[in-house]
Amino acid sequence: MTSMTTTPLVTIAIPCYNHEQYVQDSIQSIIDQSYSNIELIIIDDGSKDNSVLKIQELISICTDRFSRFEFRYRENKGLCNTLNEALKWAQGEFFCALASDDLIVKDKIDIQVKYLLQNKECVAVFGGMQYIDNKNNLTGKRVKKFHKFTFKDILLHKHELPAPSQLIRKKYIDLTDGYNPNLKIEDWDMWLKLSKFGTLDYLPQILCLYRLHQFNTINNFELMSSNRLKIIEQHNNNNNYPKSWRNVKLMEHEYYYKMNMLNKSLEVYIEIIKKYPLLFLRFKHLKRFTFLFFTQKLLVSKNEKK
Repeated sequence: MTSMTTTPLVTIAIPCYNHEQYVQDSIQSIIDQSYSNIELIIIDDGSKDNSVLKIQELISICTDRFSRFEFRYRENKGLCNTLNEALKWAQGEFFCALASDDLIVKDKIDIQVKYLLQNKECVAVFGGMQYIDNKNNLTGKRVKKFHKFTFKDILLHKHELPAPSQLIRKKYIDLTDGYNPNLKIEDWDMWLKLSKFGTLDYLPQILCLYRLHQFNTINNFELMSSNRLKIIEQHNNNNNYPKSWRNVKLMEHEYYYKMNMLNKSLEVYIEIIKKYPLLFLRFKHLKRFTFLFFTQKLLVSKNEKK
């Protein structure tokens, strides 16, 4: 392990809510880190299952393993309030949050600390991820090319910054207003805030294991889409705001199209075309709109005949 006396302190926060099945694996992946100088804070956000008992079983190990350790449990206050609470306690030079159903690979913190120490213009560093199921079986992976993402990249939704892989310079989080409790995509909002201070860099190697299950927020597309629009609305004075709005709405259209919800897909497309009629100059958009329009007409005609 790296020496605690010669390396910066890293804070890792685990907000937990109803993850009795997974939280011990998440904690263990931090215990197993090759990097030594870590403080860990775990906050159970009012779980109604046995998450607290599962965490308590590891308290003695955590107390011995980490430079600083804190475990709290209380009534439910929501993810963003829980993260903000962790930030107030944190003393690390670097900070990351890890969902209580995800894991990190053994060398994650060591790799990222070295990168941040060598790249002063980088505000936060991320990396690739493997997907796992409920039983920790590997089900796939996602690794992209090295890239330094800017505010414009993130606003236009042209970024690859998986939340479980994050490691951030805490001094820059302290310059923001923290995580917004009114948003469900708190990480994307934070990336936009942080990118005003420097780049957010992506390393082309697997740093975390992301658990796919039915309760992932990412599975609720309409919630995600409405929150994307909320977030970009905060930047409506930016020159790239119109293109950002269009990109989010095109994602929404594409989702409904793939789900064969053609009526909803057409509604979103019409909304986009009303604002950006020049899209019709692109053949792929003209072709898609024509298909949706006449398919909808045909369905209406069939229903009227019934």
